[in-house]
Amino acid sequence: MAANDSENPQAWHELAQQLRVDSIRCTTEAGSGHPTSSMSAADLMAVLMTKYLRYDFANPANPNNAHFILSKGHASPLLYSMYKAAGAISDQELMTLRKFGSRLQGHPTPLIPWVDVATGSLGQGLPIGVGIALAGKYLDKLPYRTWVLLGDSEMAEGSVWEAFDHAGHYQLDNLTAILDMNRLGQRGPTELGWNRAAYAARARAFGWHAVEIDGHNLEEIDRAYAEAERTTGQPTLIVAQTIKGKGYSAVENKEGWHGKPLPPDMAAAAIQELGGERHIVVDVHKPEPGQPAQIAVQGTLDLPRYDLGSKAATRNAYGDALKALGDANAKLVAMDGEVSNSTFAETFAHAFPDRFFEQYIAEQQLVATAVGMSVRGYVPFASTFAAFLTRAYDFIRMAAVSRANIRLCGSHAGVSIGEDGPSQMALEDLAMMRAVYGSTVLYPCDANQTAKLVDEMAGRSGIVYMRTTREKTPVIYGPDEEFHVGGCRVNYSSDQDQVTVVGAGVTLHEARAAYDQLKGEGIAVRVIDLYSVHPVDKRTLQAAAQATGGRFVVVEDHWAEGGLGDAVLGAFAGTEAERPSVPPRVVKLAVHTMPTSGTPQQLKDAQGITASHIVAAVKTLIG
Repeated sequence: MAANDSENPQAWHELAQQLRVDSIRCTTEAGSGHPTSSMSAADLMAVLMTKYLRYDFANPANPNNAHFILSKGHASPLLYSMYKAAGAISDQELMTLRKFGSRLQGHPTPLIPWVDVATGSLGQGLPIGVGIALAGKYLDKLPYRTWVLLGDSEMAEGSVWEAFDHAGHYQLDNLTAILDMNRLGQRGPTELGWNRAAYAARARAFGWHAVEIDGHNLEEIDRAYAEAERTTGQPTLIVAQTIKGKGYSAVENKEGWHGKPLPPDMAAAAIQELGGERHIVVDVHKPEPGQPAQIAVQGTLDLPRYDLGSKAATRNAYGDALKALGDANAKLVAMDGEVSNSTFAETFAHAFPDRFFEQYIAEQQLVATAVGMSVRGYVPFASTFAAFLTRAYDFIRMAAVSRANIRLCGSHAGVSIGEDGPSQMALEDLAMMRAVYGSTVLYPCDANQTAKLVDEMAGRSGIVYMRTTREKTPVIYGPDEEFHVGGCRVNYSSDQDQVTVVGAGVTLHEARAAYDQLKGEGIAVRVIDLYSVHPVDKRTLQAAAQATGGRFVVVEDHWAEGGLGDAVLGAFAGTEAERPSVPPRVVKLAVHTMPTSGTPQQLKDAQGITASHIVAAVKTLIG
């Protein structure tokens, strides 16, 4: 398609029909997929890619490229057909949809270079689009636009409305959401059906500009996109009324066809009704050149230092270290869920207000913003109470699928937070984060260790999580000691050790107190600070097992399932060649009953995770 065809409605129509035909062809070949969900949005995408999408497919890393997110990720046949039409993939590759070894998976992932993030878990595309648009408007200060194609079923997701709220608050006029309102979801009609006015009114209530159109009227689509580009001070929602299965009369607006490919005979009839196969190649407009705005760096890295024997909360050290890293790294940004005076992300916010983005009480949007920032190459740190990250777990899970590089900090973990009670106590977070693909999970016990590990987080890829503590704990490590991901620190050891005691965070200090008491009774134990919960230091744990007859007491301020104890046990799993000669005997001291309010010491004692309980467990193990 020649460049001058970008203004030609007949050319748009022919491209839209090609997108429909190709969506049918590849799903029929695959024997699975979502052709009807793809067909409804074909007209919307034909106009977008021929006239408005400014993207250099030969250079997906171009900082000026627009960003297109297919939030309704099940419509991937449409996206892949667009790539074929752009000349980015061949027709032969298109026919590998959903086949083992193909990068054209059932839902898009960044294994494809033109895909920013994985989608398919509905309700995530727009929140991540908000993060990208925030970076474009406030950090990069480049004119690229973020386009998000939404399905109407996902408009029932609360995360979508967190995104609407934040986009309106931050006046993201570089963000356009296109709602493919085809009325039919997986099992039948959607909540609002074809009620254009209801969707538009809701968007306007959140501060958006809204346009209602016939999603198959090419001229209306064109005018709506132009209006979105002209709108300032507001994001734009285009409510496009469409027909599921548009173009093939046998399935148009029919229930029961969601996620079903057309059988070969129907596919042939559909392709004939749509005018046959086409092989149009679109000359997609490339973006204008430009460079992201430069952010001044105030100085070099000078991590905070805390005196041995003093007391400091690891959450304070997190904030101090984050600010120090911000001095040294212009790409480091932070966001928080309206608890920055408790997580101490406010230390960074006060120093770098232009690089801090308040996400309020919206944890799904908090994580999505971090993912969006990572798409643009920033180094995002997102913080909130550790308990509240459970609300965003699907976003964390999908961030791993996206190969995103984000850093999360959860404060106020465990019963040691005290009087606030169990609603505020993260007791699942270590298990939750250990289960994420490729994750790093860190749990420091003192301020100097925290500072060094925050520095490690900044250079780490994947999903990185740090658990911090509310109460002040003794500083036991010097400011020049080094701590690395995958390591641990043996605090005490001797040739006479009978049991290995493993702790982290607040329980490491209980383990040290138990060591002193046992030593006074002539019982030698080895004490290990397992600050890197995942990956875990298998070699040191296996050596400890060899030295102490496999006897372990693991103490943690977390449920017994999935936390520190299971991390230790995991060090002894593997192939026959990896298993140590001395099998482990592990006693788990953990939170076993639903906690209540109380002082930190009362609560830790009630759960059996204090020094006296460690002493008793050690004595039981050695008989």
